Amino acid sequence: MNITRASGFAAIIAAGAIVLSGCAANEPTGEAPDETTSTLEGTLVGAGASSQQSAQEAWVAGFQSANPGVTVEYDPIGSGGGRDTFIAGGSQFAGSDRAFKDEEIAEDAFGACVPGTGIVEIPAYISPIAVVFNLEGIDTLNMDAATIAGIFAGQITNWNDPAIAATNEGVELPDLPITAVHRSDESGTTENFVDYLAAAAPEVWTYEVSGDWPVDGGEAAAQTSGVVDAVANGTGTIGYVDASRSAEFGTVAVQVGDEFIPFSPEAAAAIVDASPLVEGRGEGDLAIELDRTPDSAAYPIVLVSYLIACNEYAESDSVELVKAYLSYIISEEGQQVAAEAAGSAPISNDLFEKASAAIEAIK
Repeated sequence: MNITRASGFAAIIAAGAIVLSGCAANEPTGEAPDETTSTLEGTLVGAGASSQQSAQEAWVAGFQSANPGVTVEYDPIGSGGGRDTFIAGGSQFAGSDRAFKDEEIAEDAFGACVPGTGIVEIPAYISPIAVVFNLEGIDTLNMDAATIAGIFAGQITNWNDPAIAATNEGVELPDLPITAVHRSDESGTTENFVDYLAAAAPEVWTYEVSGDWPVDGGEAAAQTSGVVDAVANGTGTIGYVDASRSAEFGTVAVQVGDEFIPFSPEAAAAIVDASPLVEGRGEGDLAIELDRTPDSAAYPIVLVSYLIACNEYAESDSVELVKAYLSYIISEEGQQVAAEAAGSAPISNDLFEKASAAIEAIK
């Protein structure tokens, strides 16, 4: 385990009066660790991004195993639903595939938080968004940004279109209509995907960037699971999903410069580490301004999914639960179980240090 990250995690745990089994397992005692000594109790409620679902399931299992007195509930209702639930005070934390916007924060209407104290936003889940398709006998295709944008804008409608053929020499493309599948619900995955299209192919993708799908036509499906089902059950379908849900499909390698880059956690992390924080935010707000048009071999269709909490909670019972759970998620153990369960990219040491300080300051 990285020494800096391990010691930072230990300090946060000490403040929360718990001992996680991952730390005990690393102690060189020569014997099996005792049962958890955690005294933490209560129920922690979160809701939000369905892209985090696989990671959240792994995080909940690991955290509850070390803290049997705690129940963590996470409802993957989508990023927009998660933000709305957090605003309404229906959850103690939210998962969101985008950070809150400046104007949303200015309204200061977060139900669980003390008014005027602001929020914490931690980019704890970093994952590629895979462009997936269902074509018999074809496992991968190369596409530039304009071609991807043209397909989802309804301008490229057949799989043997010259724009697709031009970057896939030797691939026998079928004479088959394209069915483009998009999210029907407000979605952070959608917002990240169209943000890439608008930045990388502005001459084709002329729509406003938001979590709501802006184009008429195609097929709509609710949440990540709905898009996965629609692509899997169709013929000639194409969609965009968190990379953790892409295993059964053909996938698109995206043009960056003169190369076509397939998705990978490492290529996604390269974009994040090179992107600055959003200016003018509070000390615990680690929202990132993603660079969608890199000049190096990094995968540009990336989703940074946030954990959102209060700087100061109206209910004091929430504080230690939130701090302990978020601390576990950003720890080396937490990031590793997410990588194994969902194929996400572990956060960097620099981001870990900033996130640790943000969590420690929660009260």
